[in-house]
Amino acid sequence: MTWNEITELVDRARAGDRRAYGQLIERFQPTVYAVALGRLRNPAEAQELAQEVFLHGMKKLDQLRDAACFAGWLRQITVRMAINRLTRRGPVHQAEPEALDRAEAVGDGPLSALVKAEQAAELYRGLESLKPVDRATLVAFYLRGRSLKQMSREFETPVGTIKRRLHVARIRLKKQMERGTTGKRASRERELACV
Repeated sequence: MTWNEITELVDRARAGDRRAYGQLIERFQPTVYAVALGRLRNPAEAQELAQEVFLHGMKKLDQLRDAACFAGWLRQITVRMAINRLTRRGPVHQAEPEALDRAEAVGDGPLSALVKAEQAAELYRGLESLKPVDRATLVAFYLRGRSLKQMSREFETPVGTIKRRLHVARIRLKKQMERGTTGKRASRERELACV
């Protein structure tokens, strides 16, 4: 679907054409869901929020000034509604100890939490060993969740260059991590040999 077709669908939806709005939902559902999931970190909540976003968008469509800006407008609604949902969550209520004793463990145990913490520490050590440009690029994209366009503006660099930097930085980080893993393995083998 081209941007001209999207603009035309937005104009038709503004005029009350529900079928046109339905086509916009089909086109932007994956994007809205991905943004919601990135913020909420819960697939069920993200799906629910995506539905709320499209309902809200339908009600507020007449407030959109430029039909060509529909995608960004929808993304901003998603981000705002996700933030609202996160801030309005109620406090976690305590349960009776007996209920907890009978409950099955869901999620990670202490061992897998320890392994994840070690992996995270190793990743951060790998990031620290990179050049500042590589580190800044990876942190902006993967940890801060910046889009390529946002990074392009922040770094004052073309999007193509940002893509290349990401590719190169990932390769360098992978090599750095492999070196760290190999060094750790050799150290552990020496420790075991001494026992």
